[in-house]
Amino acid sequence: MKVLRLLLADYPAGPRLSGLPPRPGTRYNGGMTEQASILPVSPADIDAAARVLAPFAVRTPLLSSPGLDERVGARVFLKPEMLQRTGSFKFRGAFNKLSSIPQAARAGGVVAFSSGNHAQGVAAAAHILNMQATIVMPADAPLSKRERTKGYGADVVLYDRDREDREAIARDIAGKRGATLVRPYDDPFVIAGQGTVGREIADDMDTLGVAPDIVVAPASGGGLVAGVATAIKARYPHAMVMSAEPEAFDDHARSLRAGRREPHRGEGRTICDALMASIPGEITFAINSQLLTKGITATDAEVGTAVGFAFRELKLVVEPGGAVGLAALLAGHIDGAGKNIVIVLSGGNVDADLYGRLIN
Repeated sequence: MKVLRLLLADYPAGPRLSGLPPRPGTRYNGGMTEQASILPVSPADIDAAARVLAPFAVRTPLLSSPGLDERVGARVFLKPEMLQRTGSFKFRGAFNKLSSIPQAARAGGVVAFSSGNHAQGVAAAAHILNMQATIVMPADAPLSKRERTKGYGADVVLYDRDREDREAIARDIAGKRGATLVRPYDDPFVIAGQGTVGREIADDMDTLGVAPDIVVAPASGGGLVAGVATAIKARYPHAMVMSAEPEAFDDHARSLRAGRREPHRGEGRTICDALMASIPGEITFAINSQLLTKGITATDAEVGTAVGFAFRELKLVVEPGGAVGLAALLAGHIDGAGKNIVIVLSGGNVDADLYGRLIN
């Protein structure tokens, strides 16, 4: 029987500090070059976010599986963010952002737009901080994500993602209510919060005495991989950090090759419903264009295989968008033989019907 092994089982919850919100726009060099460059988010901002999050977020572990290592010929470490509050990494960035809102501005509440994971993260953070949340969600978002968002006390406004502009709808609502707009990725406070995923990875690799050669994180707008890259590159400047996307919905891979923001050319849908942003964010790409090695992709069929593998072999429930990095690894799209590879499994919020089809 293949057994999933928990590394560093005795996990500390982290310091219980109140902490101030991170200060965007600080200097960063990450040990990469002699001359520091200015990026929107620095390792210090991520450290500050970690202090804000410590009393509320789950410190997810690193996992390993001897069977997975043998299958791909590498030493693989998995960061299971489906174990995070709300079932994905998104709680980290949402809580850090909402915590940065001045008390005087909190009465107006917050408005966000999301296909589901950011929606739940914002809704949960607002509930903890006693703020009203309104979430603009696509009408075809998984029912489970819509219901969970409502379950945290948020109001849900549905829209047609093929015919309507979700950000315009959210801006209009925020303007009328005097609410704060919480973007899903293109915000320094959100990116710093997501960067705590990378900070924890770096801390745990330090404890294990193992240096990561490759770190892979899913990308939609790019906030997660930007934060992860900022934290990882500060501690391991020679590590290669890669974005993972569904095939055809590969705006990061295209943009990194071109050296400028480019939209993907995907049409219709992908089972990775959380990874369908049309173009990288302006702030996220300012970071990712400097810190990422490249973007990789996986087909929907390969993602489905990875979801099934995670269920059968790892005993983990991973949503398709959260499994795209694992899918690329299993399909041989990552040249990782003999290397230390970290894969971020970004979430586990998946409809039961779709999940049943994928694991079968």
